[in-house]
Amino acid sequence: MSEDIKIETSWKHRIQDEFNKTYFKNLIQFVKEQYKTRVIYPAGKNIFKAFDACPFDAVEVVIIGQDPYHGPGQANGLCFSVNDGIVQPPSLKNIFKEIESDLGKSAPVSGNLERWANQGVLLLNATLTVEANTPGSHQKKGWETFTDAVIKKVSDEKEHVVFILWGAYAQKKGEIIDREKHLVLKSAHPSPFSAYNGFFGNKHFSKTNAYLKSVGKKEIDW
Repeated sequence: MSEDIKIETSWKHRIQDEFNKTYFKNLIQFVKEQYKTRVIYPAGKNIFKAFDACPFDAVEVVIIGQDPYHGPGQANGLCFSVNDGIVQPPSLKNIFKEIESDLGKSAPVSGNLERWANQGVLLLNATLTVEANTPGSHQKKGWETFTDAVIKKVSDEKEHVVFILWGAYAQKKGEIIDREKHLVLKSAHPSPFSAYNGFFGNKHFSKTNAYLKSVGKKEIDW
């Protein structure tokens, strides 16, 4: 099974044991069938984009999302990110608003966050695929077990990583993170339903950079 998975080499080396487990084999069978019979996002080649764009050794920050976007052309394999030319979803707009408030940086035209990934930000959704217009449709199929293993691997094998957990779902998923070795930042989710309950004003972007600087790492150009 591990030979079939196309994923960046440093990640493959560390998580290939997951690929050989029964849950993952069942998951891949389910996902392949879904792509054959339904409209699924993101494009198959982008399922593991978060890993391909941010090798294990480069990871400095982890942002945990939930599902990929489920509208046409939106999901690109990075949580909260959309492709160039796609209208920014409300949560992403709110993320850019907080960056502007926190760091004084104007919101970019493009909502493509690959430039963050290229600086060491792992933009990890808990579930890596979704059926069109059906949020949550691929939850509890095995993806969460896989992404838990990824988070644990980063927590166990790296030091001084910033984990950004927005909303109750991400915070629960982040309970396995070793707080002795890493910085964990928590707040409300940037969704319009919760952004005013503690997301706005969380200053997570400046706090992340201050921490990275304090441990001798390069700051992120948000």
